[in-house]
Formats: sequence, structure tokens, C-alpha cells
Amino acid sequence: KDDENINSQPFMRWRDRFLFCAEAIYKSQAETGEIKGHYLNATAATAEEVMLRAEFARDLGVPIVMHDYITGGFTVNTSLAIYCRNNGLLLHIHRAMHAVIDRQRNHGIHFRVLAKALRMSGGDHLHSGTVVGKLEG
Repeated sequence: KDDENINSQPFMRWRDRFLFCAEAIYKSQAETGEIKGHYLNATAATAEEVMLRAEFARDLGVPIVMHDYITGGFTVNTSLAIYCRNNGLLLHIHRAMHAVIDRQRNHGIHFRVLAKALRMSGGDHLHSGTVVGKLEG
């Protein structure tokens, strides 16, 4: 999958990365005869840009796109989920930024609740990470 922090930095623009990944997927499939995949991160600054990236991924024939649903927002996630369902794409959800919400003992939202909200907004599967957390244990 794309890293959740990868968006469209000057040294790695999203369109170039999508094209590179699609080429690598198809080359690997041709060489091995196995199905390969990569989750292209469609997360962007605006809903319009998210949809543009998802459409580009679909046009490349990539079956899965990824969205950071907390940083991107539930409304954008729901719109993207509808688009994905209507266009034969799976929607992989990343939990980027979850820790500021679910790691607080005195306030916040438990990750199970965030996961249920994600499913209600249309995500197909969720990157859940490790039991102890990133870079711990």
C-alpha cells in the first residue's frame, strides 16, 4: 500500500506514483502469473481532488484505492465509497490520526467505535495496525 503520509509531495507527485505503481503491478503479474495489487492513496486536500485520484486509479485498472478517513473526513469517505461501489473498486481505509482521538484515557472515542463509523460510511476494509501501537512494543 501507499504509506498514509504519502500524498503528493514535490519529489513524488501522486499521478507519477500511480502510473509507476500500475506499471509495476502489471509487469509483476506478467512475470509471475499471479495477481498483484497496490492500494493507491487517494487522500487529498479537497473532495474533488480525492474523486479525481480515484477516477485516475480506476482508469489505470487498479482494483483498490486507499483513503485516510479521519484526516479526509467522513463525508468525503462516504462519497468516495459510493464512487468505488459504482465503479468496481474496493476502498481500503487507513486510520491515520486515530491516536489523537482514541488513545486518550479520559476523553476520546474508542477505536472500535471509529471502526464501526467507518463501516457505516462505506469502507470495505480497515488498516488496523498493531495491538500496541506504531513504533511501540
